[in-house]
Amino acid sequence: MRSVFLTLLLSLLASRPLPAQTLSTTATGTDSTHHQLNSKAELGAWLKKPAVWHAAIPVGLIGLGYVSRNENIVDEFKEEVCEETREAFPRFHTTLDDYTRHMPIVVAYGLYAGGVKGERGVLPFTIIYGLSHALSTGVVTNLKELSHTARPDNPADFSSFPSAHTAEAFMTATLLYEQFGRTRPWVAVGGYSIAAATGAMRMLNNRHWITDVLAGASVGVLSAEAVWHLYPVAARLLPGRMGQKLLLLPTYVPGAGVGAVLAVKTL
Repeated sequence: MRSVFLTLLLSLLASRPLPAQTLSTTATGTDSTHHQLNSKAELGAWLKKPAVWHAAIPVGLIGLGYVSRNENIVDEFKEEVCEETREAFPRFHTTLDDYTRHMPIVVAYGLYAGGVKGERGVLPFTIIYGLSHALSTGVVTNLKELSHTARPDNPADFSSFPSAHTAEAFMTATLLYEQFGRTRPWVAVGGYSIAAATGAMRMLNNRHWITDVLAGASVGVLSAEAVWHLYPVAARLLPGRMGQKLLLLPTYVPGAGVGAVLAVKTL
């Protein structure tokens, strides 16, 4: 079960069907020839889809980061970047990145509180956030165990790849973009700027390699996008009017803090 979450994420991204045939068969020629032509056209059209490349680039960055755990050109590159960063900012230290990774989601709920209308209601958005967080955290945790990569500041700590802080930051920034940023570019720019700053601070603090940060950002974006686009499909599968019976109730547990409970109305 070590790679369950990673397998789930990649399966979700690969689950979109190929487009319908774009070349019709004619009365002449063999069926196999037409089938071959149609298959090539379908593949070409599928590869031209923006969504394919939007997923391929982050997956590629995750793969490069995973490869960098061994001695190779990618490993040399990340070590060189780390050395130059330490030379330029030898005394840099901050704990701000512990908080900025959550800022995009705080902004999202702040916009809700200010009466700004988003793409989806607050309840669906909260469910999507919870599922995205669980998926991103699961993928990051399993990748850390699989890669067993030492941190730049502590060779005895093998939890460097990928960056959990960066994954959380880009996951929340992507949800902020999907919910409010498509019609409000300043929201999208602000969210991703905060996420990028979080990743930069992880490197400046010497807690992560550049490959860790790029992979963390990729995991965060892919997790948010996968859940965001699959949630409407899952919601339609709920029986009857179940979706309208869901309630999100705030809770407080002494010593544990504030939280929320998802409940179903029975009356």
